[in-house]
Amino acid sequence: MNNEIFELENMRQQMATLKKKLEKQEIVNDRIIRQSLKHSTSNINRRYIITCIVCLAMIPYGYWAFVKLNGSSIGVWVTMSILMLISFVYTVYTGRHLHNSKLYDRDLVDARKKVAQAKRLDYEWLKFGIPAAILWLGYFLYDQYLQMAGDNFLFFMITMIVCGTIGGLIGYKIHCRNQNNYQEIIDQIEDITAD
Repeated sequence: MNNEIFELENMRQQMATLKKKLEKQEIVNDRIIRQSLKHSTSNINRRYIITCIVCLAMIPYGYWAFVKLNGSSIGVWVTMSILMLISFVYTVYTGRHLHNSKLYDRDLVDARKKVAQAKRLDYEWLKFGIPAAILWLGYFLYDQYLQMAGDNFLFFMITMIVCGTIGGLIGYKIHCRNQNNYQEIIDQIEDITAD
C-alpha cells in the first residue's frame, strides 16, 4: 500500500513538472510568435516611413526639377505636390495602428482586425494611385508638348513612359510585399487564436 502511495505521489510530481514545462513552452512560443508579428509589422512600417519621407521630399525637389530645371508650368508642380500630400496623408492614415508598439501585447483578435483594415486600405490605394499617376503623367507630357518641338517631344515622351512604367512596377512590387507581410501577420494571428 505504501509503495502505491509513493508511486502515485511520484506521478503527481512528474505531472506537475511536466505541466510547468508545458506552460513555459507555451509562454516561449507565444513570445516568439509575437516577436515575429512585430518584425513583419516593422517591415511594413519601414516602407511606410520611406514613402512618407519621399512624398515630403518630392515637394521641394519637384519644384526644382520640374519648374526650375525643366521649365514646366507651375501647374505641373502644384498637381504633383497635391498628389504627394495625398499619398503622405493616406500612408499615415493606413499605417496609424501599426505604429503602436503594444499592438500585439493585448487582444490578438482586435490586432487582427486592425491589421486587416490596414491591409484593405493599402490595397484600396491602387484604385486612386494608379489613375492619379497616369493622369498626372498625361498632364506633364501635355505641358511638355506645348513647350517642345516635335522630334524632341517624341523622344521625351517615350523616355517618360518607360521611366513611369519602371517606377510603377517598382511601386507595385513594394505594394505586393506589403500585402504579403499583412497576410503573414493575419495568418499567424489566426493560427494563434484558433488554438
